[in-house]
Amino acid sequence: MIIDGREIAKKIKSDVKESLSSCLRAPKVVAIILGDNPSSESYLKMLEKTCTNVGFDYELCRLSDTASEMELLALIDEKNKDDSINGILVQMPLPAHISQEKVLMHIDPVKDIDGFHPLNAGRLFKGEKAMRPCTPLAVVTILDALSIDLKGKNIVVIGRSNIVGKPLAIMLMQRHATVTVCHSRTQNIAQHTKAADIVILAVGKPGFLKKDMVTEETIVIDVGTNEVDGKLVGDADFDALKDYVKMITPVPGGVGPVTNAVLLLNVLEHFEL
Repeated sequence: MIIDGREIAKKIKSDVKESLSSCLRAPKVVAIILGDNPSSESYLKMLEKTCTNVGFDYELCRLSDTASEMELLALIDEKNKDDSINGILVQMPLPAHISQEKVLMHIDPVKDIDGFHPLNAGRLFKGEKAMRPCTPLAVVTILDALSIDLKGKNIVVIGRSNIVGKPLAIMLMQRHATVTVCHSRTQNIAQHTKAADIVILAVGKPGFLKKDMVTEETIVIDVGTNEVDGKLVGDADFDALKDYVKMITPVPGGVGPVTNAVLLLNVLEHFEL
């Protein structure tokens, strides 16, 4: 079975739109971009379309890639203080002269819809209400949409980044899954993946997960996005696995659309419906 992320995203957006139907005002998202990066421009156009289609207000703030760190932080301060704004996103990567850590620390944790602020990371770790990083949230949302009970499941997460692997492992453990995190120093990864009910890939290596590393009962969630010969591919050998494993997400059309949609859920986390 190929998991259709676009259909899951469509259902999320429909539910969000319905929840806002009786609201007196719309939630507002502000995106901040420095410079002119085609990939970032494409993402922000998709974000704007997603927001406006469900009834969110959306504002894009542009700064030159030569803007100073002080200018960016002053803009974030302005948006932090604006009570009409419910979510702030600063598009990465930033120019080399600006500290990404300082920028992320500066965003109000309540408006940090990417879920990268250390306060949100700490709250997530403790199991408290928090903005959750969108890609891990998308993975859990997909598993929920498939009605997969995670209690007691053996799940292997390949990748230990602060953006995906680590927060995802915590979120899965909070659902009572048994989680193994593999990474570049892990020996004999296939031994772990073959024993897993679910394998989640966030390693950044095209075609990394081969057919001989899984079983016919494995569910594969592919977070990887790699460009090969001008084509977007995941971390799984999709062509070899799609008719073999129990379920698999494609790239594109799998985790990506859901990641875009669950950002809306983070905005609603602190919005009075």
